[in-house]
Amino acid sequence: MWPHSDAFRDKGQMQRSQSVVLTLCGAWAPTLSYTKQLEARVAQLEAALSNLRNPSSSSDVYPRHDASPASTRESSSKSPGGRSRVKEEDENKANLSNFEGLNVEHDGRISFHGPTSLFQLPSGALTEASSTSHLGMQLETRKERLINNAWRERAYEQMATMPEPFQYLLDSHWCWIQPLFNFVYRPAFTRDMKINGPYYSDALLHAILAHSVRWCKSEPRIGPILEQFDGGADFSHRAVTGLYDSLKVGHVDIPTIQTLLLLSAKECGRGNRTQAWLYSGMAFRLLDDLGISIDSRTYSDSAHLNDEDIEVRNRLFWSCYFWDKLVSLYFGRSPTMQHSCVSPPRTILDDTAEVEIWTPHGVDFPEGTHYPPSQAHSTSCFMKTCGLAEILNQILIHIYDPIRQVSEAEFHDCVREQAQNLEGWWEELPPYLKMIPADLPPYSPPGHIVILNCLYHTVNILLHRPILCSKKNRESYEKSHLVQCMTSATAILSIFDLYRRTFGDSHVVLSVAYGIYTAASIFLLEIQALKYAAAGTLDKLKFCIYALERVKVSSPGTTTHSINTHIQQTNTASSDQHCPQSYLPRSPKTSN
Repeated sequence: MWPHSDAFRDKGQMQRSQSVVLTLCGAWAPTLSYTKQLEARVAQLEAALSNLRNPSSSSDVYPRHDASPASTRESSSKSPGGRSRVKEEDENKANLSNFEGLNVEHDGRISFHGPTSLFQLPSGALTEASSTSHLGMQLETRKERLINNAWRERAYEQMATMPEPFQYLLDSHWCWIQPLFNFVYRPAFTRDMKINGPYYSDALLHAILAHSVRWCKSEPRIGPILEQFDGGADFSHRAVTGLYDSLKVGHVDIPTIQTLLLLSAKECGRGNRTQAWLYSGMAFRLLDDLGISIDSRTYSDSAHLNDEDIEVRNRLFWSCYFWDKLVSLYFGRSPTMQHSCVSPPRTILDDTAEVEIWTPHGVDFPEGTHYPPSQAHSTSCFMKTCGLAEILNQILIHIYDPIRQVSEAEFHDCVREQAQNLEGWWEELPPYLKMIPADLPPYSPPGHIVILNCLYHTVNILLHRPILCSKKNRESYEKSHLVQCMTSATAILSIFDLYRRTFGDSHVVLSVAYGIYTAASIFLLEIQALKYAAAGTLDKLKFCIYALERVKVSSPGTTTHSINTHIQQTNTASSDQHCPQSYLPRSPKTSN
């Protein structure tokens, strides 16, 4: 086991003390302007009280503020999850005002219990939620504090030293996994790792390490070091053991949820469906248990939540929401989490990850070449991914739910509405996040941007593919939907080809592999419909099989068995099982 060392703890405490001293030195005495601000604030509060006593008054007490930048906040009116969210936003304040909020229990835990709970009697006095306008006034102040804190913690992180393979595996996680999935809030985790704070646990650290082993075990620089940790299996064992110990005593917190999500992702990649499904399910249950599925901003006072607590909880809710859609997609099951009027907003205030420079960790380029400096755009990428997840949620419920009986009218309404939402989502996607297959750059953009684009085309196929398989109204529907499916399937191959030529295939996450698998299904449908295989279609299908076989090194859960079976059934399999030479991308070397 690798515990946080005394040196880390001492250094962290020293840094924390310096921070406190600086804060105290920055204290200032009240000024005349400050007194005037207080007087104005008192006047605002008196006006608010007067309005509460006189409901007929409709004037706004607080001034309106402009929305935060598009990279950190998604406008509800433009949300691709459905036009109905505009109405929901208008109803939020009324719903929250009658909603009993989060509570701090006797052991200090923040939790949520509804009015039927055995653990909390219903109260006649309702918890007063913060008004929307008041939250708007706080937004910029909270944002500034979070950003300043994030930059400070990143500076401390750069000064810290950590032995290998721990540093290498953590860096791999921050590079390839964190930007899109956002399971862990980095500033809080790295700080609390030094001081053993509330956003760190040994189980969470080992879960991160165990997940990163998938990508790093074949890299010459780190592979031999992992041998002393049983090839990285020790990390997984310690993560599961630590998780079990926490659950056994009932001591669960946010790192517990994050550990469960990472273990679920790891087991997904390994093809262990039962473990992956159970880990994710426990994470979503704990999300409710800790009240994270409720907008924490409105109850920050009663639950004693500071800026960082709210930021962590918001991010974690949307990380879980996104992961719920992916794991449901992988296993062909119904999504668990739903967005509601009391859910946390799709807002991230700390957007420092947006402007960071992204470099491909663990990839070494041939002599004389290098990866061009690229802005990460991690924050906007995650926000757009969450918007795409809302569209996917509707598709899973109204088209692919194996339990619900969906009428023909509901089915076609969903296809029509989500096609509009998906088109709007793509049009609003910033140019720096958009990959046009006909105009791809020489080098692949950062990995999370590639995943976002592959997911978009995967969702587009999932939306239109059922029409191709439908026996009704074939003539009137098939052509446009076939074009959509073929265009997206070909785009996935082009994007993946660029990704693999730039980074190799040792860092391909399961969502990209699923996209390739989905693209293969379209080429199979074409072969089955025509009763023969055109040369170009067969080449694309072989490329899919070749790619899926290659990524099995890091994602053993991928499969080509069903694809090969369908090929054999249509008698189109070629005796040459190798990928055509024109589709063999160059593979960069891993770092030494």
